[in-house]
Amino acid sequence: MASRLTTSNRAGWGFALPGFGLIMMFIVIPFFFAFYLSLTNQRLISPNPTEFVGLSNYDRLLSISVLTIEPEVDDTGAVVRDDDGAPQYPRVRSFTRNNPDYPEYAGMREWFRWHSGDTAKVVVATDVVFWKSLRNTLMFVLIVAPVQAGLALVLALLVNQKLRGINIYRAIYFMPVVVSIVVVSLLFRFIYDGNDGLLNNILGFLSFGWFEGRDWLGNQDTALGAIKAMSIWQAVGFHMVIWLSGLQTISPTLYEASSIEGASKWQTFRYVTWPGLRNTAVLVIIVITMQAFALFAQIDVMTNGGPLDSTTTLVFQAVERGYGKQDISGASAISVVLFLIVLSISLIQRYITRAR
Repeated sequence: MASRLTTSNRAGWGFALPGFGLIMMFIVIPFFFAFYLSLTNQRLISPNPTEFVGLSNYDRLLSISVLTIEPEVDDTGAVVRDDDGAPQYPRVRSFTRNNPDYPEYAGMREWFRWHSGDTAKVVVATDVVFWKSLRNTLMFVLIVAPVQAGLALVLALLVNQKLRGINIYRAIYFMPVVVSIVVVSLLFRFIYDGNDGLLNNILGFLSFGWFEGRDWLGNQDTALGAIKAMSIWQAVGFHMVIWLSGLQTISPTLYEASSIEGASKWQTFRYVTWPGLRNTAVLVIIVITMQAFALFAQIDVMTNGGPLDSTTTLVFQAVERGYGKQDISGASAISVVLFLIVLSISLIQRYITRAR
């Protein structure tokens, strides 16, 4: 075995060595350096020396708890209610600030709450913005990855035909990919504009004035969804090309055999096309997932994380804290957590889609 690795495959290892060197230089070494920084109190510019703080950055980042709050009662023991009949509760600050009876909640802030009867369950966290960023990132991945992959496959099936002028459609679908994401984000910021945006004008025209324009990027309920729609449109052409390359590796004789056997279009896709795309599907899903987790440029250009942190993401927070707030150690901790999340999901995807 040693002889094979050193002699027979010497040329192969020689060609692979530059790739391994680049991976070590730009991925492996930076990751371990970021992990080291996350264990310190490193600032971008600070006169104080760097100190080792252990896992305190991760503890501050990941600390989350559920606080149970009972409604206020009057002297007779009856629940105090407002004018609408809703129970009134003590302020969360009374539990999280300077309260020796609840030291486990010190320094935490409210994220969200729900009610069980008259009892309020409040989710509190030391770093609420991080948890909002994690939620937004996961929601973005869960929507964009399957929709983008499915839409790209549909487009690939449409353009994988021997028709006159089909290359024109391929170029049109791929065109948004070659445009800078910053330019696309600026363009869609004007399209989503709440005053005189193109989208509001189109919807108003189609509804004969019934639709009232809205600020798509200035509303917490629509901002992240608007960015999802733009991101799907911008990158779907890239994944269409990957699906198309997989489709063209399937032998035409398989389609001829299915036609002779009288298979319908759905049966042909299910038993011929899809099995032939298994390896391509694994690549597309993993690439889309990694790209979705790296969401940054759209957020930075279109919303800057707002409104009220409804569009902030993990990568945006890492950059914002590292360079905006000069908190290198906190940004490194976010980067390490993001790396572990992406690695875990990629391994799970690879395991689920393995050959059986």
